[in-house]
Amino acid sequence: MSQTIELAQTGKRDHLQALEQQYQARWRDEHLFEVNAPSPEDLAGLSKEQIRAQHPKWFGNFPFPYMNGSLHLGHAFTISKIEFAAGYQRMLGKRVLFPHGFHVTGLPIKASADKIIREIDLFGPDFENYEKVTAELAAAEAEKEEVEAAAATPDAIVDKSKGKKGKLAAKSSGHTYQFQIMESIGIPRTEIKKFADPYHWLTVFPPIAIEDHNSFGSRIDWRRTFLTTDANPYYDSFVRWQVNKLHQLGKIKFGERYTIYSPKDGQPCMDHDRQDGEGVGPQEYTGIKMEVLEWSPAAKEAIESKVGGRKVFLVAATLRPETMYGQTNCFVGTAIKYGVFAINDTEAFLCTYRAARNMAFQGTSTPRGEINQLVEIVGNKLVGTKINAPFALNPEVYVLPMDNVLATKGTGVVTSVPSDSPDDCATLYDLRKKAAFYKIEPSWAAIDPVPLISTPTYGEMCAPALLTALKIQSQKDVKQLTEAKEIAYKEGFYNGTMLVGEYKGESVQAAKPKVRERMIEKGLAFPYAEPEGMVISRSTDECVVALMDQWYLDYGEESWRAQVEKLLAHMNLYTTETRHHFEKTLAWLNKWACARTYGLGSKLPWDPHFLVESLSDSTIYMSYYTVSQLLHENSIDGSQPGPLGITADQMTDEIWEYVFCDGPFPEPSPLARKKADALKHEYSYFYPFDVRSSAKDLVPNHLTFCLYNHAAIFPVDKFPLSMRTNGHLTLNGKKMSKSLGNFLTLRDGIRKFGADATRLSLADAGDGLEDANFEEKAANANILRVHTLLGWCEDVIKDEASLRTGPRNYHDDVFEHEINELINTTKGHYESMNYKDALKFGFYEFQSARDWYREVTSDVGMHADLVRYWISTAALVATPIAPHFAEHIHSTILKSPTSIQLALWPTPAKPVDPTALEAANYMRETIKTIRDAEVSLLKMLQKAKGKKGPGGPAAAFDPKQPKSVRIYVATTFPDWQDICVEAVKDAYDEKTDRVDDAKVKVLLTERGLIKDKRAMPFVQAFKKRMAQFGAQTAFRRTLPFSESQVLREILPYLKRTLGLVDAEVFSVEDARQKEGEAGYSKNIIDTSEPGAPAFEYRNV
Repeated sequence: MSQTIELAQTGKRDHLQALEQQYQARWRDEHLFEVNAPSPEDLAGLSKEQIRAQHPKWFGNFPFPYMNGSLHLGHAFTISKIEFAAGYQRMLGKRVLFPHGFHVTGLPIKASADKIIREIDLFGPDFENYEKVTAELAAAEAEKEEVEAAAATPDAIVDKSKGKKGKLAAKSSGHTYQFQIMESIGIPRTEIKKFADPYHWLTVFPPIAIEDHNSFGSRIDWRRTFLTTDANPYYDSFVRWQVNKLHQLGKIKFGERYTIYSPKDGQPCMDHDRQDGEGVGPQEYTGIKMEVLEWSPAAKEAIESKVGGRKVFLVAATLRPETMYGQTNCFVGTAIKYGVFAINDTEAFLCTYRAARNMAFQGTSTPRGEINQLVEIVGNKLVGTKINAPFALNPEVYVLPMDNVLATKGTGVVTSVPSDSPDDCATLYDLRKKAAFYKIEPSWAAIDPVPLISTPTYGEMCAPALLTALKIQSQKDVKQLTEAKEIAYKEGFYNGTMLVGEYKGESVQAAKPKVRERMIEKGLAFPYAEPEGMVISRSTDECVVALMDQWYLDYGEESWRAQVEKLLAHMNLYTTETRHHFEKTLAWLNKWACARTYGLGSKLPWDPHFLVESLSDSTIYMSYYTVSQLLHENSIDGSQPGPLGITADQMTDEIWEYVFCDGPFPEPSPLARKKADALKHEYSYFYPFDVRSSAKDLVPNHLTFCLYNHAAIFPVDKFPLSMRTNGHLTLNGKKMSKSLGNFLTLRDGIRKFGADATRLSLADAGDGLEDANFEEKAANANILRVHTLLGWCEDVIKDEASLRTGPRNYHDDVFEHEINELINTTKGHYESMNYKDALKFGFYEFQSARDWYREVTSDVGMHADLVRYWISTAALVATPIAPHFAEHIHSTILKSPTSIQLALWPTPAKPVDPTALEAANYMRETIKTIRDAEVSLLKMLQKAKGKKGPGGPAAAFDPKQPKSVRIYVATTFPDWQDICVEAVKDAYDEKTDRVDDAKVKVLLTERGLIKDKRAMPFVQAFKKRMAQFGAQTAFRRTLPFSESQVLREILPYLKRTLGLVDAEVFSVEDARQKEGEAGYSKNIIDTSEPGAPAFEYRNV
């Protein structure tokens, strides 16, 4: 059921949408967003610095979307960051390049096409037999489950990894079958069979995306668009050049390495191939082989006769092989189902099925990829089994139960080293305390923790010391144990020294790899790896870690990484959080499989059996945008050569190298040098890109890969200048979900709210790394706001002759300063790409300033020049975010001959006077305070109602009678404030322009004000004033304007809005001379301070 709102009235939206479509058509007809480099003649003789100064450019981009469906609001949110920036940068007079390509590389489209083929075989060409076949399948499944349940035995072999797949696929999309997903996105059932051809997808979804962008008003140069893969032979040649160069530079290598792998697909499963688990990589362990010496009675009965005479080893996966000297026992989960798996003819391993499945693809068992399960057994039957603990000082230990063993991590078998593992130590103590409860013999848990590592903080028994320090009572104290585990690992690894074994006296860091290597040499251990977390492929397969020969990019290689770190240091990343994210990624990122055998893609030139995977053909394509319009203008698949007449086969590696890296021009050449120079000219002007905007989850892969590839391929002056990241977008405060009905495509959003209301709400959603929120109610409110704004502008310009002209008054001047200040403030937020704040000041506050001006001048009317100035600038400052209504104001209401897309950012004619701004704020705050004072007085009168006797509030003031107000203005401050100011002044360093806050507190303590609740808030407010007006001005303790003069300017407005007969302004000194007269109350007069006048109501 849909969780999105329904609009009751659509008339205003329909009107705005009609205007939007009108102006979008105009922009397309005028080709306003198509941009080229200046001609070579224009740039002749200019240095790079002169070119940037005389012919400034801006190139922004975002990760091109994958084309297996329509763009949704999440795409639009990330795209909007570049779209708004493009609009702003155009207004600075720059040549703005905003291109958009389409990613179709990889597994998702091919996997979906293959699903449709299978579903056609199952249900018919138009899926006409779906209901009948699914009923038959459901009946057969029910019958099968009944048979299995009846025949179930303790030794039944069940592959748990397969039972989740269909459910998981259905859960993620709300649909079980691919044809249902296609129907849900608007594909007619009769058309779905065409999508069995993966290349058909490429003809359907990119045009939809282009239409949606045009309806959104995106400022995209569509001449430059393209498809990835060999579907576009020009782009295909570009990718071949890229990977060939990386191969020649030694950045692409071939060798055996761990990779996330889909057994179902028969190939590596990289991030973009995953339905779940993006960013998850292999975790390497040491597999410890613990030979069974004597089975427990229950295990002996279940296992011994079924292993074919093989030696059986319990296998544990550990990250700390150096601690194996201290084993005192081994743990299993009592409820976990384990298997005994034949590794070869002589050995069998006992572990979980999940672990055995990983081992099968790592060469541990033979034949490779096959899982030969001999028996299944529940963990509680293994308790009491005696095993050999390799390298342990106590080699014969027992299998014991543990509550916290996970079947989803490691092998389900855990070595126990209670001297250095808090979990192991807590569990051992529990077992000793409650041997009968845990159904163990006390002798099985009799071995005491063995000192094996010395640490400076926790001595020779790190784990027991931590249990005491953190007051851990049992293995059920999971939170404290998690903290203790982290401390123990860091303390042992970074500061520990080995006390026992062959490497006694060495640091743990040095000994760890040596112990591992020695155990493997002796056949007591083996390398083992598994995914760090659950990874599900697009084909709904639970992935494993496979050890396989493959082509990989040698990310993480020391010298290459150093290049990237240097590149990163010079980039603008906008937030420290983003920089830290990149730095952490560089610290762990290493070899990355760059080829696959299944899906869509460009063939690996030197090994065409493989395709370049989807995160490896999309790392430097931003450079391709600069020349794509010359290669295949307006031809997304490159089927039509561009204006230079270059064919794809002419774009050889040598030509690409000449164009992008200033390589030697080839002789003989496949094309005329003049044509290659034309490509080079465009690239040289627009590259490097100025900003790339992306969701934050692409930092660990795509964005970092982009930096690595640029560092390897391009000269330094073509390195990226900046990258900006954002959080994800929620809808109405909840995660977007198709299955829950809380989902909007970009097209749905535009149809529902119109382009500008959608754009305004995307800008208002947020700019930081935390998740942003698109609020539909706010989008709906924006429809009314924009419609009302346009109506007001139309009406006031139509009646412009009735507006006031001639000399300007005080409020006119203040209004102009406020407009100019908002122009400058909004500009600063556009520069920083903070669009929520740009919207706040350039849209909402802009209108608030007009509302105040209209109200405060209602007696004399608004000035015609200022009204027109406001309307014009209001349209201009909103143009980057909401260009459609801005265009209507600019072109239709104000009748400008050229599009607002060609307009420049407004430049105030004179500097902003901060004194005028403070006076304006003072006016508004004072009026609010006077209104609040009247409300407070009325409430007091209500409470006092009915009280008798002279002198009460009721006797002094009757709100129903004609009333007046006296305003008392002070020129000196209270003594406590003067003391605070002196403290700040004494703690101020003029050289650094900083206040020593600690010294301020000491001085206030000495002067008896530190406990005064008024003091510190006043100090903080005073420091803000210092920052705004300068320290010396602030210390002079005078307002930058005359309070009395400002108050007299607003007296007419005050009398009108509060229904006063009169309003008077008195200085405190003058008022005190009248103390004792009716209506001059000393207790009120004395509350006045500079900047905070006091008010007294009276009847007249």
